[in-house]
Amino acid sequence: MEHDGAPRLLGLDVGNRHIGVAVSDELGLTAQPVLTLVRKKPRDDLRSLARLARKYGCQEIVVGNPLHLSGDQSRQAERTQVFAQLLADETKLPVHLWDERLTTTEAHRILYESGRPRAEHREVVDQVAAVIILQGFLDARRLGP
Repeated sequence: MEHDGAPRLLGLDVGNRHIGVAVSDELGLTAQPVLTLVRKKPRDDLRSLARLARKYGCQEIVVGNPLHLSGDQSRQAERTQVFAQLLADETKLPVHLWDERLTTTEAHRILYESGRPRAEHREVVDQVAAVIILQGFLDARRLGP
């Protein structure tokens, strides 16, 4: 599938129960929320994400890496890194790990400031977190070192 402009990227906020999914626009400038995937079996999750990557013509995937605030590896980060490797194997696409410390906190703040009732946050917070992860990656790539 040929695309004008920048290759699209899939951004993921991988949690134990949900995976927030975002995708970059055709210009590679902004991240848009797509959906929140309710996790099933790892195999099913990987297949669903591979289908989404194909649907949106994504050529790379960015996965939030949940390090401790100190920067040290967390147990969740280890699980996420294993998942990212399985996803790379499944999709045959490059998968980038992106530091996501405080992303969920930031997502809740954005939702709160947008006037969303707290009760509605749970439904969309993973998507917003995925957008923040992908946007951070896109901005860093565009601005360079």
